[in-house]
Amino acid sequence: MRKNPYVPRLAKIVEIREENYNTKTFTFRFLDGDGFKFTPGEFNLVTICGAGESTFTVASKPGMKDLQNTIRKVGKLTETLFNMNIGDKVGIRGPYGKPWPLREIEGKDIVIVAGGIGLAPLRPVIYYIAMNRDRYGHVDLLYGARTPKDMIYTSEMDEWRRVKDFNLQLTVDYVPPNVEWTHKVGVVTVLLKEIEADLRNTVALICGPEIMMKFTAYQLHKMGISDGDIYLSMERRMRCGIGKCGHCQIGPKFVCMDGPTFSYKEVRLLPDAFE
Repeated sequence: MRKNPYVPRLAKIVEIREENYNTKTFTFRFLDGDGFKFTPGEFNLVTICGAGESTFTVASKPGMKDLQNTIRKVGKLTETLFNMNIGDKVGIRGPYGKPWPLREIEGKDIVIVAGGIGLAPLRPVIYYIAMNRDRYGHVDLLYGARTPKDMIYTSEMDEWRRVKDFNLQLTVDYVPPNVEWTHKVGVVTVLLKEIEADLRNTVALICGPEIMMKFTAYQLHKMGISDGDIYLSMERRMRCGIGKCGHCQIGPKFVCMDGPTFSYKEVRLLPDAFE
């Protein structure tokens, strides 16, 4: 066990997979030979000398020894990372945070709703359920993105469709000219009517832009899922990861310490929770 969890561990990039035009999945292997143990929903920090440090939710498949982060290029650190190559080294801290309540929701039907890169924190959940299929009921995965070219993990979706009692539904806000698309068009809430789960025994897991989570949680509440059974990942707000900078504070809650996973009951009335 490491003596100080706040000191980064050195890791090297061993794989870079392009998900779309501005998003890649990086696989990191630790130089100390130890793996990266995590629970779906936890996050880590990536440090690059001269570029800074940023938080990312773990996107690895459960049981992997290496760490995977799916990252969109949006700033100095991510731009630097996108220019790095196999074998280059970074620092990693973590895992931190409160994970998805996967043990507590065993026996329930599951509705997973993701928007854009918000599918990344839910990828470990999908594989965890697939690996422990007898512990959960029916699963609906509703995924929306801005356009077909903004979607991630498209190469894995056929595998997900083969999981028993797994209903995958896709939508995009807009289909550009000359782009083939055979699924729904509209914001992700248009997919809620495609839910096959028994809403009397259902838990919802949501991640995406704040405005998308706000309206999705509200609609699921209206459909009959209790506020305590709707969970959201507020991971986009985090910065330092240890509750010191205050950047992630929502009312009395610190996302990096009290989350990033919260029930809708916990956050729906907090000021600026969905801003």
